Amino acid sequence: MSGYPRGKLMPAANFAAGGELRIAQAIPMQCVTGDYSYDPIFPDSDPDVRLVPDYRTLKLAPWSSVPRAFAIHDCMELDGSHCAFAPRSVLKTVVERYTAQGLQAVVAPEIEFYLTAACTDPSQPLQMPPARNGRAEVGQSAFSMNMLNELAPFWDEFRDALDGLGVRADTWIHEVGPTQYEINLLHGDPVEVADQAFLFKYAAKEIAIKHGLNAVFMAKPIAREAGSSMHLHQSVVDSQGVNIFSDAEGGETAAFRHYIAGLQTYVPDLMLVFAPHVNSYRRFVSGSQAPIHLGWGYDNRTSGLRVPHSSPVARRVENRIAGADANPYLAIAATLAAGLAGMDEKLQPTAPMAAGENGYDQGHGLARSFLPALEQMQQSASARRLMGDGFVTAYTAVKSLEYDSYLTEISAWERRFLLPQV
Repeated sequence: MSGYPRGKLMPAANFAAGGELRIAQAIPMQCVTGDYSYDPIFPDSDPDVRLVPDYRTLKLAPWSSVPRAFAIHDCMELDGSHCAFAPRSVLKTVVERYTAQGLQAVVAPEIEFYLTAACTDPSQPLQMPPARNGRAEVGQSAFSMNMLNELAPFWDEFRDALDGLGVRADTWIHEVGPTQYEINLLHGDPVEVADQAFLFKYAAKEIAIKHGLNAVFMAKPIAREAGSSMHLHQSVVDSQGVNIFSDAEGGETAAFRHYIAGLQTYVPDLMLVFAPHVNSYRRFVSGSQAPIHLGWGYDNRTSGLRVPHSSPVARRVENRIAGADANPYLAIAATLAAGLAGMDEKLQPTAPMAAGENGYDQGHGLARSFLPALEQMQQSASARRLMGDGFVTAYTAVKSLEYDSYLTEISAWERRFLLPQV
């Protein structure tokens, strides 16, 4: 559910011979704490699911010190159906709805993350690693070319790893926070792009550890510094590859407006997918270029839904809600499901924000913390219709258990202010 890689190791010869892998059905529902929610979505007997390899994803692991290959697998029930709460299955189900209508969704994520010094004591704040001059970066280096040269051994190995993994990266930038970076992936098929986003995060973490660093994809890992997002650019093409958001004259189509309306209508009920952890909601701060509502506008980064300036063939909408901590399979599935529902139901969006309008003046229009988002998704018939009843039951059960675990911790804020004054 969290996008963390789980699976089994087996001898390469056994894999090549087609040896079958199975795993407990509960594993896709494992919490970030390692716990399991014994929800009625699966039997107490915890039966197996089959792991079916997607051979297109078979790669050598670039971070391994000995030759080792890996492949992404789908979770299949023993009767041959997709496991309803396995994230890749959820995305494939949404993509199939587009295919049934002769459509193809196209997505491109922008992924932000921090590189920090190794963290051996989780009770202490994250620290920046020393740069070439021996000093740690203090920030204010957005788009700095010099700072992109820092930590070069990591970047050289990471770039080579992405090439070997088939992750199609586009531009690389230094973001606003100290040692915070953003890498854009090229647009493509939703499942393939989600695989690449998953492998991007997997490789970044593994290679960072090799260099004594942490690659951190938390939405708000450092107090009073910029949060990390995963903006999702999306468009839809027909069977001829023509962007249905643009008409023959290059103008906007009704489908484009319906798609935006679908995002406005249904994303609030799916907020927990885009912001899946307690920490996620620290990112949504006024004036921070992180959105706080689902207004839309042209090239306006204060809106939750941004329409970049582009040629008609590249007309798209950017969903700016998802954090870097979101599972890419689920975040892409949720945004595509909402947009398609808007087109199917011919929903109408709000008026676009005026040129130069500050979206933060509109105030918060999304859940401001974890618990309201959890309750909204649990109670939403729309979320169950778009993502699957079984998935929503499983997902919210996992998130409820994680929240219960969070409540057992006492924070530094509580000790700082409550201990001496209450």
